[in-house]
Amino acid sequence: MKTSKSHQKHLKCGAKMLDLTMPSVMAVLNITPDSFSDGGQLFSDNIIDQDRVLFVVKSMLKEGADIIDLGGESTRPGADPVTVQQELDRVIPVLEVLSDNFDAVFSIDTSSPQVIQAAADAGAHIINDVRALQRPKALDAAAATQLPVCLMHMQNQPQDMQQKPEYRDVVAEVIQFLQQRKKDCIEAGILSEQILLDPGFGFGKTLEHNLSLFEGLGKLAEQKHPIVIGVSRKSMIGQILNADMNDRLIGSVTMALLAAQKIHHMGGSVILRVHDVKETRQALNIWQAIEYK
Repeated sequence: MKTSKSHQKHLKCGAKMLDLTMPSVMAVLNITPDSFSDGGQLFSDNIIDQDRVLFVVKSMLKEGADIIDLGGESTRPGADPVTVQQELDRVIPVLEVLSDNFDAVFSIDTSSPQVIQAAADAGAHIINDVRALQRPKALDAAAATQLPVCLMHMQNQPQDMQQKPEYRDVVAEVIQFLQQRKKDCIEAGILSEQILLDPGFGFGKTLEHNLSLFEGLGKLAEQKHPIVIGVSRKSMIGQILNADMNDRLIGSVTMALLAAQKIHHMGGSVILRVHDVKETRQALNIWQAIEYK
């Protein structure tokens, strides 16, 4: 097994420290009515059901989630944009309630500077942005929080990202984009050790692009930053298996485990962003019991 002492194994998340010596599980908590997989599940009569949210998060943590990732904007292909106020109204009250009830690490999945700042004030520990802090003032807002940031690659925007995406070399182009955004973050005052990278599976990429990117995860791990992997229930798995949304559990867990193995064997740190916490944690536990017996 390849290892490197220079790879980062801990992440300072505000007052909390996240152990990355083994793969971590980031649980998806979509506070949206229209997300591709679980949109609307936390709503009752178009109102966020906070009791339901508390029950779901308690279950996620019990099943082995290390991070709870809250999002108030659907970024599925073709998703309608939301206003900043809509996003604030969805995520901030929920984040405040969760922070009061659970001693856990919370990340906020947002691209809006106002939400970044409000979420940090409400108890968020990580900024997770599918647009890699490219919206006006988002970079400065993230730097001001002094929290870790996750930079994701996406070609175009959710509304049109799957309309004939093209690359000459998808692995090289994704890495080049992330390296540039990393440089921009450091220049804005964000510490290098506070930067996570996400190749953005399914965001402006065909199945062929996604598979090439998966094969190139070792090169991404060479950047010596924690890597966030989000393949859970995505259309790429549906295409490979000819499976609809409700039949992608095994494919999602398998792909997440393979990604964790590829990155971990390079000495890198990995965070798996998933919908199915228990099943992913069980797969990781089996692998770790065999690998490190």
